[in-house]
Amino acid sequence: MASISDIETTNPGSLWELDQDLDVPMDEEASRLKNMYIEKKSSSVLLLRLAFQSLGVVFGDLGTSPLYVFYNIFPHGVDNDEDVIGALSLIIYTLTLIPLMKYVFVVLRANDNGQGGTFALYSLLCRHAKVSTIPNQHKTDEELTTYSRQTYEENSLAAKVKRWLEGHGYKKNCVLILVLIGTCTAIGDGILTPAISVLSATGGIRVQNPKMSTDVVVIVAVAILIGLFSMQHYGTDKVGWLFAPLVFLWFILIGSLGAFNIHKYNSSVLKAYNPVYIYRFLRRGKSEIWTSLGGVMLSITGTEALFADLCHFPVLAIQIAFTLVVFPCLLLAYTGQAAYIIVHKDHVVDAFYRSIPDAIYWPAFIIATLAAIVASQATISATFSIIKQALALGCFPRVSVVHTSKKFLGQIYIPDINWVLMILCIAVTAGFKNQIQIGNAYGTAVVIVMLVTTFLMVPIMLLVWKSHWILVVTFLVLSLMVEFPYFIACINKVDEGGWVPLAVAITFFIIMYVWHFCTVKRYEFEMHSKVSMAWILGLGPSLGLVRVPGIGFVYTELASGVPHIFSHFITNLPAIHSVVVFVCVKYLPVYTVPVEERFIMKRIGPKNFHMFRCVTRYGYKDIHKKHDDFEKMLLDRLLIFVRLESMMDGYSDSEDFTMSERKVQRSTNALLMSEKAGSDLSYSSHDSSIVLAKSPPTGNNSLTRYSSQTFGDELEFLNSCKDAGVVHILGNTIVRARRDSGIIKRIVVDHLYAFLRKVCREHSVIFNVPHESLLNVGQIYYI
Repeated sequence: MASISDIETTNPGSLWELDQDLDVPMDEEASRLKNMYIEKKSSSVLLLRLAFQSLGVVFGDLGTSPLYVFYNIFPHGVDNDEDVIGALSLIIYTLTLIPLMKYVFVVLRANDNGQGGTFALYSLLCRHAKVSTIPNQHKTDEELTTYSRQTYEENSLAAKVKRWLEGHGYKKNCVLILVLIGTCTAIGDGILTPAISVLSATGGIRVQNPKMSTDVVVIVAVAILIGLFSMQHYGTDKVGWLFAPLVFLWFILIGSLGAFNIHKYNSSVLKAYNPVYIYRFLRRGKSEIWTSLGGVMLSITGTEALFADLCHFPVLAIQIAFTLVVFPCLLLAYTGQAAYIIVHKDHVVDAFYRSIPDAIYWPAFIIATLAAIVASQATISATFSIIKQALALGCFPRVSVVHTSKKFLGQIYIPDINWVLMILCIAVTAGFKNQIQIGNAYGTAVVIVMLVTTFLMVPIMLLVWKSHWILVVTFLVLSLMVEFPYFIACINKVDEGGWVPLAVAITFFIIMYVWHFCTVKRYEFEMHSKVSMAWILGLGPSLGLVRVPGIGFVYTELASGVPHIFSHFITNLPAIHSVVVFVCVKYLPVYTVPVEERFIMKRIGPKNFHMFRCVTRYGYKDIHKKHDDFEKMLLDRLLIFVRLESMMDGYSDSEDFTMSERKVQRSTNALLMSEKAGSDLSYSSHDSSIVLAKSPPTGNNSLTRYSSQTFGDELEFLNSCKDAGVVHILGNTIVRARRDSGIIKRIVVDHLYAFLRKVCREHSVIFNVPHESLLNVGQIYYI
């Protein structure tokens, strides 16, 4: 065989071709895993049950808005009946246009296999257009059962939009920045929702005790908030079954109170359903009109959470729950409060509690407080999910993610974020002490998230749905006609509390963008500094070093090529393990990767090199559980691959490829279904449905004889290496800005990113790598 230098001299392109032959893509391995799932339609009874259960998870925040809306619309009191009717008309049609028409019947359809929120929209875009700023995607990823994308005709509008988005790097950054803005303001909701909901609910104490100090109400609210955040580590699984009946009871309560107040006080408020009164209300031109619009905006808080908390419920179930229960009850609640306020204009501050009959006041107060806690819990859980998605897509420092439920994978707890949210939430509650300023801040956060969703829906409708441009423009114009005036109204209140979500969003945005920027730069450095596989081949089976017994797992972010960390390691140490496995752990823009499709294993170079590559793929919803033994799973996959490889080697070249693929599939199924009793392989992953067979499937004697010979020899070698010890080699990289960098870049990279790296968790902790088998290889990256 010609040496590497000879090949380079003869043909400059031969080295690249040789490298491609040695480290070919994993198309064949990935295609074997393809097994499309069949979505089962829910029965009518199950659908109604899910619709009922969704009340406790999805609609808590939206349902508690009647506690504080009218007070924020008229903070200085009510002048005349026309103002109340006009404000009510605005509430009615805002609820109709935004939650009902926009979200329930349009935006909810833009879910990513049942996942909602801004990052779910971003994942859809990343699959349909190459807008991801981390170029670690491969065509084998498209073979996943959870990976879906559209194909476009060359001259179609969708194809043109796709090419336009992929044309320049700044467009990808603009999409990412838009997503991060929506994500960071959504995190602000996780701070403001508990503050305003609990404070508004506990404010009912003063209605029956007018002489009570405001400080007492604040102390009670703070105590409830501390208890709420302190219980997060238990998860909601144990008490979650209470949420749906409680919130359902809350909606029945506010709907019944609304109908009672309409009948008792003033049924003339029903004329507010005529949109003409909106025009009359806005035409008055008072300076307080923008204040009133900001208050009306609070009537749809929780709508974005409706989309973000989609997770475990089908879209139809949420549509049924909203149209049959939530929407009519909210309309009755607001209409009833307006009827009460027209008669009692001086009671606008506590309109909800004062409109409750004395006979049921305290039961209603207890239900309201519990409903506020449920609403807060839903928003806090949504914030945890948002952080988890941002972490998976390389936009947030690694933090501890705790799985709190054995039944529901979506229920997680992030300790660090929980305590940060608690401190900020208590600071907002104790600092403002009233609903007005908190409401101003809350409205600002909500309207920004809605605007981000509106803009992200445009490419979604064009690329994913292939909608006609007229429908897209209609959706955009109608959404902005409603949301933009509310945005202006909320921005005008920046100095009255609206600065809080902006400050929180800017802080989280800086953290996310700096982390993502340095992550991308580090990946680009590894791509440019990776070592050619042809260079490894030139070193020979010993890699130019002493091959000591043992298995070395070398972690890298690259799915092809040899990482720079490996060349750095073998350059400075005189020995390397007998078996080397390059482990690439990457996250894909899908909500989950099925366990049977998570690992792709292949051999690198000749068999006597004993080098392998394992690509481990996760979705943004997948969680590394405490009891997962990542090392064990890697060893299992290595042995399974060697066995299947030996079975494939037994086929003659003359056999038909399609028939061969079918035989491999039958062999794989046999490995999946057979028992491991009596097998030489003494360990298997509990997290995998693959169980190694005692012997290869019968029916091909030559294959059986060949497999028993070759597989047995390599199995014995791998077992001896395993017994000798397993070492996990991780790169302890220090990122530094180049000396010619500007002062801003040096501050960001050398100080802010370095601080974030210091406080975040290491990969070894996330994957439960034993400390005694961990080897960190230090190196410096200059970006």
